[in-house]
Amino acid sequence: MLFYFKNKFPQLNKYWDKYLPFQKQVELQSRAVLLEEGAIAKQYFFVKEGCLRACFNNNDEDKTVQFFFENEGLSSLESFMTNKPSAFTIETIEPSTVYALDKDHFFNLIDELSNERNFFYILMEISAARQFHYMNEFVSFIRDSPEQRYLNLLHHRPHIIKRVPLHFIASYLGVSRVHLSRIKAKLARTK
Repeated sequence: MLFYFKNKFPQLNKYWDKYLPFQKQVELQSRAVLLEEGAIAKQYFFVKEGCLRACFNNNDEDKTVQFFFENEGLSSLESFMTNKPSAFTIETIEPSTVYALDKDHFFNLIDELSNERNFFYILMEISAARQFHYMNEFVSFIRDSPEQRYLNLLHHRPHIIKRVPLHFIASYLGVSRVHLSRIKAKLARTK
């Protein structure tokens, strides 16, 4: 995780270097659970290689909330920040390598970084990009049909279509696997 920030924000290298020893590199098989729904998030994860998802159980039905790929960080942020039980599970979709930084070290790092003049702007840049992404997805889920949401994935995030199994994509789009297969068949016929 800190390797990524070290390359992206070299002006803060003295902090990255100090906290590198505290992050743990973890090799995981597919379907490995990093955080269970209902548990308290105690680590912040950063994806070095692989694909993960955030999901939850709704009346015995698996619902995918988001996908995470290389160079993306994740945690159950509300749980991580407030010590409340996580509303979702984080698991790998494919064999993955992640960095894990324990909560105490994460907050110590943030506390030290807050004294840096440009850190607020860096944090705002990262937070704004994530917020814009989630806002666009939320609006799309309300405004767009499942077919349009699938087309949005094809055009804006094709790596999801290439790497994520169909049943997870269907869950993410809020449709059944059968419905998604129909959408794909219809689009193939209209080409």
